[in-house]
Amino acid sequence: MHLPTLLAQHIVRRPQRIALLQHIAEQGSITAAAKSAGISYKAAWDAIDELNNLAQTPLVERSIGGKGGGGARLSLAGERVLRLYQRLQILQSQVLDAAEDSEDLDLLGRLMLRTSARNQLHGTVIAIHGHGHNDLVQLELPGGLTLHAQITRDSTQRLELAIGSPAVALIKAGWLQLMGAGQPESPEHNQLGGQIEQILHTDNGPSEVRISLPSGQTLCALTEPQHLDTQGLGVGSAVSVQFPPSLVLLGTAL
Repeated sequence: MHLPTLLAQHIVRRPQRIALLQHIAEQGSITAAAKSAGISYKAAWDAIDELNNLAQTPLVERSIGGKGGGGARLSLAGERVLRLYQRLQILQSQVLDAAEDSEDLDLLGRLMLRTSARNQLHGTVIAIHGHGHNDLVQLELPGGLTLHAQITRDSTQRLELAIGSPAVALIKAGWLQLMGAGQPESPEHNQLGGQIEQILHTDNGPSEVRISLPSGQTLCALTEPQHLDTQGLGVGSAVSVQFPPSLVLLGTAL
């Protein structure tokens, strides 16, 4: 299995997320793995969604009859990534021993990017079209899905984007609009069809909706409960996720 570039970077830079795979392998469920890792159930699923989205194939799969309610297991790809993480733990101790000064590690920390965007979709640039000072960049996602991002020409050059470049699309959960079957679509917006997998309601504020895409990737959207009712959307519903290219941010590995 060849690891996607951005996933390989993630393994090195975000080891705490990869460590969750070990807890899942040991516990056999997301609930128990989250407790063992000392994080919330929601945080565990956020980490799993991010890892699955960056990989070309899901690293974590749901299974029936797991411990702790709601089973989960590692896929073959997930098992390989876990073995790689375990080897990296050994290398990490060697790197720490080799650092000449604590400032070396501080510098590395400043160079590693984290983002608040809930949705991070790995893809490959397949087209770049100029529009004045901006570029419309088309990404191909796993499974043949595509989306467009509108960024400035300077950003295209700074990121060194070209046909075939790996990139990650960053989309905040609040920027996604959910539409039920038969609702009018905007031709200027990105359209990704999927199925609602989970809805998490809160006492106050919008509900969190997890949407599974045909590619195996997952989107997270924030929307008001009234909107779900109006659109007739619930768990298991087919849904169209819409968002304009101008709200898609692009990132590349350093």
